[in-house]
Amino acid sequence: MTTLDFAETTRSITSGIVTVELNDDLWRITRPDGEVLGYVHRWQSDAGARFQAKRMLQRQRRFLPLGDFWSIDDALDIFRF
Repeated sequence: MTTLDFAETTRSITSGIVTVELNDDLWRITRPDGEVLGYVHRWQSDAGARFQAKRMLQRQRRFLPLGDFWSIDDALDIFRF
């Protein structure tokens, strides 16, 4: 299990997950105890801003893309399951 416990600038807790803003386009998603679940990355498509959610697979040391979403709320919802 990867746990990060250093201080960041922006942190919010929503529905059992913690969102930590790493920069303007990248958020780390953790459990309240610090276990890293994955990341959400904002990128620009021709149709506007998109949010890509990636689950962190601890044992395989890689990321599994979960999908691209039109809102950050939709991208965060995927981490509740």
